[in-house]
Amino acid sequence: MFNPIYMTITREQIKKYAVASGDFNPIHTDPEAAKKAGLPECIAHGMLVMALGSRALSEWGISSLATYDARFLSMTYPDEPLVFKGSWVDEKLRKGGLTVENAAGEVKMKGTFIAG
Repeated sequence: MFNPIYMTITREQIKKYAVASGDFNPIHTDPEAAKKAGLPECIAHGMLVMALGSRALSEWGISSLATYDARFLSMTYPDEPLVFKGSWVDEKLRKGGLTVENAAGEVKMKGTFIAG
C-alpha cells in the first residue's frame, strides 16, 4: 500500500478547473444554482477529483500511465478533506487501485490504473 495523501479541493481550484475544462455548469461555481438543483452547495467536478488522483499517483512515483479509469461514487464538496489511498493489485503487471474518501470514510471515487 502507498502512503495516504491528504488533499482538500478548494473553491478556487473548482473555479480554475471550470475555466480550464470549459465546464461552466453552475452547480460547480454558483451556490444558488446548486441549491436550485437540489444540492446542499456547489460540488467539485468529478474529473477534477480524478485529476488529483493522477497527482497522487505521481507523488507515489508512478510517472506514466498506460490506463487510468475511475468510477465516481459520491459528490465531493469544496473544502472537504480527502484522503487518496492506493495500492498495487498486481505489482508484477503494474496494475493498481486508487480510492478517494472523505474523513468519514465515504468513498468519493474508485479507480484502477496500469503504470506505463
